[in-house]
Amino acid sequence: MTAGPPSITGKRERTKQANRAAILEAAREVFADIGFGAATVRDVVRGTDLATGTFYNYFPDKESVLVALLEESAGEARQRVRAARRQARTVDAFVRDGFRAYFEYLIEDPVTSQLIARNAGTIRAMFDEPSLVAGTEELAEDLRAGVAAGLLPEHDVEYMAAAMVGAAVEIGARMLNSPAPDPERASAFVSQLFIAGLRQTR
Repeated sequence: MTAGPPSITGKRERTKQANRAAILEAAREVFADIGFGAATVRDVVRGTDLATGTFYNYFPDKESVLVALLEESAGEARQRVRAARRQARTVDAFVRDGFRAYFEYLIEDPVTSQLIARNAGTIRAMFDEPSLVAGTEELAEDLRAGVAAGLLPEHDVEYMAAAMVGAAVEIGARMLNSPAPDPERASAFVSQLFIAGLRQTR
């Protein structure tokens, strides 16, 4: 079977991308509004101009939609956090600037913020998802590089990376659920804990 002319193939691909994006945007709103547990595929589809059957051309279930949303947001967060860490020239900056970049990202988009806050328990249970595991692995790499460069003291990199990511997720969720989310306050608090811990390993 041969493909159609480039113009038709290109239009088809654009339609696919637009449909997938519409499903993700609708799901973001629905999961933020009523929560992942209460939401159904029908709720998501109602937020688009698509037929219910079209949903299944792109996603097998609502879980896969949430995973796609998390991959999207986690990828952006990881880029910002890693850039902040790699510009650091001191232990304090390495820790503080990384946490601040993450917490600032969380409050940038109100819908994404509400999605994370409302579904924190579900997201917490998905810690084995590749997009979330990648953040811990990248932090471990940056910690090793910091040790090799003499910026950071020798320490158990694997445990430190797991602890820092876990703290960021938990404190980020608590911050989003507070009446006035304050990334500076959140980053100052958690940074003190880890900066002190790293200094004690010298």
